[in-house]
Amino acid sequence: MKILFVAGGTSGVIFGIVPLAQAARNAGHDVIMAAPENCTATITAAGLPAAAVSSKAMQEALVDRRGVRVPIPEDLHERYIFNGRTFGRYAASCLDGLIDLVDRWRPDVVVGGALAFAAPLIAAYAGVPYVKQAIDMGEPRTIDLAAAAELGPEMERLGLYEMPRTDLFVDICPPSLRPADALPAQLMRYVPYATQKTVEPWMLQKGARPRVLVSAGSRVTPESDFDILSGLVAKVSQLDVEVLVATPEEVAERLRPLFPGVRAGWIPLHQAAPTADLAIHHAGGNTTMGYVAYGVPQVLVPYLPYCVDYSARLDAYGAGRMIAPENDSAENLADACAEILATPSYRERARELADEVAAQPVATQAVDAIERLVPAAAH
Repeated sequence: MKILFVAGGTSGVIFGIVPLAQAARNAGHDVIMAAPENCTATITAAGLPAAAVSSKAMQEALVDRRGVRVPIPEDLHERYIFNGRTFGRYAASCLDGLIDLVDRWRPDVVVGGALAFAAPLIAAYAGVPYVKQAIDMGEPRTIDLAAAAELGPEMERLGLYEMPRTDLFVDICPPSLRPADALPAQLMRYVPYATQKTVEPWMLQKGARPRVLVSAGSRVTPESDFDILSGLVAKVSQLDVEVLVATPEEVAERLRPLFPGVRAGWIPLHQAAPTADLAIHHAGGNTTMGYVAYGVPQVLVPYLPYCVDYSARLDAYGAGRMIAPENDSAENLADACAEILATPSYRERARELADEVAAQPVATQAVDAIERLVPAAAH
């Protein structure tokens, strides 16, 4: 069976769908993952074939079709619409490349990450089933609706009157945190994935002080979101804790002179999380799910509005604390960290969620569900 995986435009969303793609390839299926040119190295580093379908980077989708940079709205609902239209424009930039790929390599099924809106369009073009895979604990549906509105010209071009429906939804959210109105799904165990580095002794054993991991995700660069990360580090480093900062190496090089007592660098989450007492971060999907999978209590500051909903659910469950970005003072963050470190119930609730994640069907079972969508002759 030939399975086309359609990734989003950043390494973080690629990380989210790598485990399922690897499971499909290990099951003997022919797999290609499509992404923009600047992300193909992330895919090939995972041992997967990559196809470049756009020369544009995700950041370029912040400019509308007239070439005008779109201002970021302050209102939360308007921000969801902004996000959806941005993802829609990015999907539009990938469509020609995907059509060319599909014409040359006829897939039997298309799998796309939740925000990869080109995936349902190319599945419809190819006349094959479309599988949507969650890459976090769920985004507001307004984002989907706004993306559909942005993709109106592309849908008209393909003879579609609406976004194609999902034939199978693969969800990684722990059952206790799934919204009541969540779509029926093939549940799948979340397996944290990131590009690797050599294991060092300090990753495996912490010192006497509580170990706190700080992250603002894999998308941070010295030019983008550096202030968010450095601000978090400045606030956390005031506490009597061991601080580890998980960030791309080019960011770490700029960060280390500012905070000499902090260990910063590309630290794959699964190498440090088992020894962590607390994680404080930007509430990105992979980061949040990774710490959930390892039973680490979290302080979440959702600088991206689409992260607010699931951050609030994690807070309500008692496995972490959400702090609104406008309230992220050093005092508020220190109070939240101190409360979690001193209150055993946060760790207990986080462990309950980790046990739920571990009990979910493994990726091979999701591959089995995908196989059932396709005629046996294609297997």
